[in-house]
Amino acid sequence: MKLPWKKQKLLDIHQALNSDPVDIETLRRAAVSEGGLLTDDIRRKVWPKLLSINVYSLPAKPSKDDREDHKDYRQVVLDVRRSMRRFPKGMRVDEREVLQEQLIDIILDVLRRNPQLHYYQGYHDIVVTFLLVVGEKMTIAIMEKLSNHHLRDFMDPTMDSTKHVLNYLMPILERVDRELHDFMIRSEVGTIFALSWLITWYGYVLSDFRHVLRLYDFFLASHPLMAIYFAAVIVLYRQKEVKSSECDMASVHHLLSQMPQDLPYEDLIGRAQRLFMSCPPSLLTQSAALQTRNIIAISTFTDFQTSTLKQRPDSVLRQQLEKRHETQLALPMSPQPASTNQLIKMAVWGLSATLGAAALAVAQTAMDWAPEFLSQIF
Repeated sequence: MKLPWKKQKLLDIHQALNSDPVDIETLRRAAVSEGGLLTDDIRRKVWPKLLSINVYSLPAKPSKDDREDHKDYRQVVLDVRRSMRRFPKGMRVDEREVLQEQLIDIILDVLRRNPQLHYYQGYHDIVVTFLLVVGEKMTIAIMEKLSNHHLRDFMDPTMDSTKHVLNYLMPILERVDRELHDFMIRSEVGTIFALSWLITWYGYVLSDFRHVLRLYDFFLASHPLMAIYFAAVIVLYRQKEVKSSECDMASVHHLLSQMPQDLPYEDLIGRAQRLFMSCPPSLLTQSAALQTRNIIAISTFTDFQTSTLKQRPDSVLRQQLEKRHETQLALPMSPQPASTNQLIKMAVWGLSATLGAAALAVAQTAMDWAPEFLSQIF
């Protein structure tokens, strides 16, 4: 008997995750195809694989020491304090405040460990999306990987590389709808209306968190420039509105900067995929506006994809970790002085005492968001 499509997808994902090596192509297809990864529980399992992250070797929890000394500290705090609408409605104030502190810690930790990266306003909109789904330590690992690959060109000292990525928009439109392209050129609207779409992966402009997650599934499984192709299909979808507006910068910019919240996301994702295949970046670089600059995310993408192909399933990674622990325990240990043991006990007691109700509430919320994976199949 043929399974309903959602149950079949869940089964395919489960089998792909447990293949050795992990069947990354099946996971990519699942993330891109209708419905994406379906649930947050599945995202917690698949997102790390799409980025070649070992869930049993995550970064340590960030230290709050010296965070105020970081050059971006004040700007990060301001942006995070203004991000209240990105948290679920009805979330308790103390829970949200704990998450906001984690958000600050994550951003500063990634920047501190990667001094070649430069913070930009909008980065926190991407970080908070992952934090709400996978938690603090996994978000650090995800953001470190994305910041050095998919988002790398947005994290230069200047906006030049970001503007260069935006410059792909008009050549795409020109190949699909010359009339629309020429109208926008005459209006002198430029591409700045799509800036917040691109650098936040649409997290800033979409009010429904489900739609944001659906797009993140898509972008994580796709080429780094897919976000600009998605911008193109949004403009193409609204071409009648654009052509009907006054042909001036103010009118067209105002229209396009107002993102509709009822877009047909599945249809647009399919269109963006087809558009990428028919007009790949290599074809678009013939445009004069795209000839002068190298995009880091493109130049490193092949190596990045290759790195995801030989991952072991989590069950094997867990066994490897357990074996390492067993080996360490089997090694002879020099006896610790009594004073050292006492200090360790005092440190543990002190740590336990600092776990407030807010932190426990967040931990409980995370547990509530993680139903058993296989129970969704049967």
